[in-house]
Amino acid sequence: MGNIELITGGMFSGKTEELIRRLRRAKLAKKTVGAFKHASDDRYDLTGLRSHNGERLKAFPCRTVASLEKAGRGFEVIGIDEVQFFDEEIVPLIITLANTGCRVIVAGLDLDSAGTPFENTLQLLAQAEQVTKLAAVCTQCGADAFRSQRLVKESRQVFVGGTGAYEARCRACWTPHL
Repeated sequence: MGNIELITGGMFSGKTEELIRRLRRAKLAKKTVGAFKHASDDRYDLTGLRSHNGERLKAFPCRTVASLEKAGRGFEVIGIDEVQFFDEEIVPLIITLANTGCRVIVAGLDLDSAGTPFENTLQLLAQAEQVTKLAAVCTQCGADAFRSQRLVKESRQVFVGGTGAYEARCRACWTPHL
């Protein structure tokens, strides 16, 4: 039987880095591994998972859940980065993959910059056999940071950005709207 592993936390907490680490270990264990990301995440790399610290792993960029489902056939281990960028059909696909024997490792933000949970991550939190919540370092005070402070004016919940658009903040230093 397969399983679901969820890696979550705020921006700059090392989610993608941890996903890459687990996928590399699966490759060392001689498992067939497929890495996937949403095609809209083009911050650092068009065809790879890339962490903020520069770690990289080749990945399939997918714009839809259907394209991920098609490209993901036949892998023993599947890694999906930035799960919050996919539509709600991603959760049933992840559950189906796990139910058919696949180890599915998923990374994604738990909260948006307003402090509202991302629905996909919230659903996976209840379905996952293993949950890892990572902390970043607050850019203001140095405490553990679990929030993402948006630094640019943008009203959409999903806004792709990295350094310069967001900062890691602790609860005390975070403000939901600038």
